[in-house]
Amino acid sequence: MHRKVIAPSVLAASLLLAIPASAASFAPGAPGLGDTYYPASGNGGYDVSHYDLRLKYQPATDLLEGTATLLATTTQDLSRFNLDFGLKVSEIRVNGVKAAFATSGTQELEVTPAAPLPKGKTVTVVVKYAGKPSELKVDGWTAWHRTPDGGVAAQEPDSAIWWFPSNDHPLDKATFDVSVSVPDGTQAISNGVLQSTSSKIGWTRYNWRSNKPQATYLATLAVGKFDITTDTTANGIPVLNAYSKDLGDNAGAARASLERTGEIADWLSGYFGPYPFNALGGYVPNVTSGYALETQTRPFYSPRQFAAGANTQVVVHELAHQWYGDSVSVDNWKDIWVNEGFARYSQWLWSEKEGEGTAQELADWAYSSRPASDPFWQVKPGDPGPENQFHISVYDRGAIALQALRNEIGDQKFFTLLKGWPTERAYGNGKVGDFVKYAERVSGKPLAKLFDTWLYTPAKPAVGPVAKAGVRKGSAATPWSVTKPAAQPKSWKKIAETNSVHAH
Repeated sequence: MHRKVIAPSVLAASLLLAIPASAASFAPGAPGLGDTYYPASGNGGYDVSHYDLRLKYQPATDLLEGTATLLATTTQDLSRFNLDFGLKVSEIRVNGVKAAFATSGTQELEVTPAAPLPKGKTVTVVVKYAGKPSELKVDGWTAWHRTPDGGVAAQEPDSAIWWFPSNDHPLDKATFDVSVSVPDGTQAISNGVLQSTSSKIGWTRYNWRSNKPQATYLATLAVGKFDITTDTTANGIPVLNAYSKDLGDNAGAARASLERTGEIADWLSGYFGPYPFNALGGYVPNVTSGYALETQTRPFYSPRQFAAGANTQVVVHELAHQWYGDSVSVDNWKDIWVNEGFARYSQWLWSEKEGEGTAQELADWAYSSRPASDPFWQVKPGDPGPENQFHISVYDRGAIALQALRNEIGDQKFFTLLKGWPTERAYGNGKVGDFVKYAERVSGKPLAKLFDTWLYTPAKPAVGPVAKAGVRKGSAATPWSVTKPAAQPKSWKKIAETNSVHAH
């Protein structure tokens, strides 16, 4: 074999050719993605395609050690870029070379590579870190839940900064491999499909994979001692549910609810189209919080969601999010209605299916049971503000808006919309305005007035013309009439038990 020797001058010249001529084009990536409510969330200058997280967690001390490998592509000429992260970092390498780094603000990790990164370049970033997530506070709170036998990462609008560095905004989705080593007798639950497990000197490693694009806040981790059940849906999707062994009185109700996950997902697919992922399930850790969250493929449920008994309504809500929220995610957090209004309306459809009140009866009750003076009507579901992002108005008034739309365009076009939106925008993002335009295109009707009335007007809409002969009739703004207080549907109590579903 003859090895060709390259003269140093020739090598230097070839390297110079690989660098853009204008050094002035290199600039730091933005420290945020421009979200209206959370301007510090996410980062500019690059797009992540995959996260590989190799972790070790000790429940006794809450010590998390990790190596995160991010595969990304630059979207501009970068002199520096940011990651969102809060734990202590010991080393960062960019394309195999050590990079300088510093922290700023509450979550910004500023990374300066040894050489500038041209636009369109594939980049590998490796971050080594360690810390106790429960000790990290951002604006006085933590998304990391300590449990009697471990810890859990599940929170909205973000939880990633407590356990892995990321571009922490729904606009930058990626696939995930999450490998977690925990003491023998303890399990690690995450998103997607469990690929394998292995044991080594008192520790067991669990390897999970999510093979479809996933927003960072939808990534989850739960370490503890669980009872695990497995099944397969009628449509062939594997189901894995996990329950903390110490749930106490809530254990039976939790199981009676989550074990219907496959059935409910198959039912929802009739409205929303084929289930968008290759795994399904949920988990109930022994946490003190009261909410639930649509963590992708494996929703998180607080035990308190089942304190009053079994409740399939919360399962319906979180599974509906797999289409509306996970597969199609918000473009900006002000667009939260395209998540929550539809998840709530899916609960109303479940009520119809169970014979416990139609969606129209639930809309009538939600409308008539709240007087015009109720602050409920002051919140605009289409842009509620960060302080009201998970206000009950986003859910109930947001669902009324969908019933108003259904009445205006008819069942055939309405249910075409429900299935078409998550099909057309699968694994992407969407705004409220995008949905309005889509609804107008599919229905062939001008609908701006209807959406403005129900999503953007800080007042209780007036009722429309009185219906004749029991047939509902109204204008585009008020497409039905409520002439007297409606009767409370049978399902309302169980639905109301889920009102705290995202109240953190």
